[in-house]
Amino acid sequence: MSRLTMKALMVDVDGVLIKGRPLDGKHWSTDLETDLGLSPILLQDRFFTPYWDKIVTGKLDLITALKPVLSDLAPHLTTEDFIAYWFKNDARLNTDLIESLKFYRSAGVQIYLATNQEHMRADYIAQKLKLNTFADAIYYSAALRVKKPDHQFFEIVTSLSMLQPEDIVFLDDTQTNITAAIQAGWQAIHWTEYSCLTSEIASL
Repeated sequence: MSRLTMKALMVDVDGVLIKGRPLDGKHWSTDLETDLGLSPILLQDRFFTPYWDKIVTGKLDLITALKPVLSDLAPHLTTEDFIAYWFKNDARLNTDLIESLKFYRSAGVQIYLATNQEHMRADYIAQKLKLNTFADAIYYSAALRVKKPDHQFFEIVTSLSMLQPEDIVFLDDTQTNITAAIQAGWQAIHWTEYSCLTSEIASL
């Protein structure tokens, strides 16, 4: 695909534009027990495993699900303080990629974020981390009520963007999402820590 035929880049967030703690890139919960007295293993078992799919597809409110879990596991910790810690520590930006996206946007390529997020973090990454400053729109799972790699996610995003599937190049770090995007008619790049946007696009 030549650059002239690429009308839009659809970019995943976690693992592509954002990866881990700003300090060192480690997982946001690495020091959760030390910092907040909350076991990440128990949090995964009691919160993320049973509730996350519903939260990230907009069927369950984050605070509604989280509050009783924290009351049981860490009664000293408010939901507001936990969420603030989580979001702040899951915010290391891929500045090289962001600069590349800004370059392509200046050349006329539309830039969109296509991500699995719940409402509060979607707002955080758009407003606080300012990812909305270089994106034409942010398409996220809780708002669409379906998440990648479901084929409906790609169909809805294609329709909302008013683009043809073949005009879209998708960046994602998860192979199942790449496969689903290709099945939807998108071009796709499996993003890794060694990827360079210009080189990856040229290889298409």
